[in-house]
Amino acid sequence: MMFASDNAGPAAPELMQAVIAANEGPSMPYGNDPLTASVRARVREIFEAPSAEVFLVATGTAANALALGALVEPWQTVFCHRNAHIEEDECGAPEFYTGGAKLTLLEGDHAKIDPAGFARALTFTARAGVHNVQKGALSITQATELGAVYTPAEVRALADIARAEGLPVHMDGTRFSNAVARLGCTPAELTWKAGVDVLCLGASKCGAMAAEAVIFFDADEAKTWEFQLRRKRGGHLFSKMRYVAAQMDRWLADGLWLDLAGRANAAADRLAAGLGEGNLATLLHPVDANALFASLPRSAHQRLHGAGAKYYLWPFDQPLEGPGDEMLSCRLVCNWATSQAEVDAFLAAARG
Repeated sequence: MMFASDNAGPAAPELMQAVIAANEGPSMPYGNDPLTASVRARVREIFEAPSAEVFLVATGTAANALALGALVEPWQTVFCHRNAHIEEDECGAPEFYTGGAKLTLLEGDHAKIDPAGFARALTFTARAGVHNVQKGALSITQATELGAVYTPAEVRALADIARAEGLPVHMDGTRFSNAVARLGCTPAELTWKAGVDVLCLGASKCGAMAAEAVIFFDADEAKTWEFQLRRKRGGHLFSKMRYVAAQMDRWLADGLWLDLAGRANAAADRLAAGLGEGNLATLLHPVDANALFASLPRSAHQRLHGAGAKYYLWPFDQPLEGPGDEMLSCRLVCNWATSQAEVDAFLAAARG
């Protein structure tokens, strides 16, 4: 019963086979191979963006940090939610790769940025000119770290505010596939048509071993060249890029990426429905993607841990020992391979 993270899920067999196939014979290094070219073509088609530039890396942290490094100067700030992944889970990598740019933390329910709060923050930024950090970029996490999804209209509302200030919009799309699968909109409607300039499209949490794509919808030559230089200087230009490309290429082919994301979402829906039966648990945030946050009695957590369930109490510092009726909150994340049987076993153990 693995619900600790979608990172704990296995790689999809289709992607493993694609890597094996890529291993046949020689191929040009550093992304000058046919598979990397195929990824570029697929992204341009899927996102209805024929001039988009696409660059591959192996981790979401590298994707976000390098992309932001190409968007902002060291004396600028990146506006993001207080619970954004770039704030909570990347060990200062965005600050490091931007040369010290600041993160300005915003509020909003379910880790979604409140547009009014964003607008207010902009009015307080750089009021004293050279003495202040300057306005740099907006970063949106899709889906959010608390399991919620921005609709195209919500993305557009934030992007319009950013655009009025001349700020580029970055989207951390480590779970972008889960958002598209849930909303049923097109990838274009959720990105560049809504005002997103750069998307970090993640496959690693949804069936890949290690594959992320940084997509520049506005193919500004200076920015994309800078990104390539930063990627090389940061040690993320792989000599045998074809193995990263093979994963992303197969992931995007024939709608597999949305099928895998849909499976993870469906498992989360089943889990949420089961937790809601008989008031077993209280859901704390919308279940828009493949993660859910719930509050259960400590006794239920004790039974689950005793049965071998793997997941995180959220926040981490809640003691597992204590009164059985006290409510403890947790995070439960499903992956593409989470089975109905696994969900049902978890629910049975929680009920006791």
